[in-house]
Amino acid sequence: MEDFFEIRLADVSDWEILQQLGRQTFAETYADHNTPENLAKYLKEGFSEAKIKAELSNPSSMFYYILYGEKAIAYLKINFAEAQTELNDPSSLEIERIYVCKDYKGNGLGTELLKQAIIIGNQKHLKYVWLGVWEKNPKAIQFYQKHGFTKFGEHIFTVGDDDQKDWLMKLVL
Repeated sequence: MEDFFEIRLADVSDWEILQQLGRQTFAETYADHNTPENLAKYLKEGFSEAKIKAELSNPSSMFYYILYGEKAIAYLKINFAEAQTELNDPSSLEIERIYVCKDYKGNGLGTELLKQAIIIGNQKHLKYVWLGVWEKNPKAIQFYQKHGFTKFGEHIFTVGDDDQKDWLMKLVL
């Protein structure tokens, strides 16, 4: 499959692609673990046109997405310093999102997006890459552990009105 996909850096004109991908992949991943009301609220607020355009316009955030032919099937969002959801550490890069459409999981696309984030972190001479991953998502935790990430803390991630615990994990560059 890797011979047929392309990783693209997104700009503001790609907001609809990212909105659709974000809503689809988040729902595919978490619909079974959240009430329909909480999921709907998160999808509406977290992937609104205004929010995505603001994130795409922020010079301290970057989105990449993968095209397979003409179809967008995965994406990555990274944040630097003040754009980070928490630490706001200028010596780090936050991976806020890596999501792959369910029909394309298991093809190495998540690994390709993770590599992209690590390359950028190294190019910017950062000390580490970090992220939050839901404590009840063992596949994602194993994926990050396989790539050298270790747990260093926890935080709360809210879906609708449900506070959920994420592990904070990092990879020293």
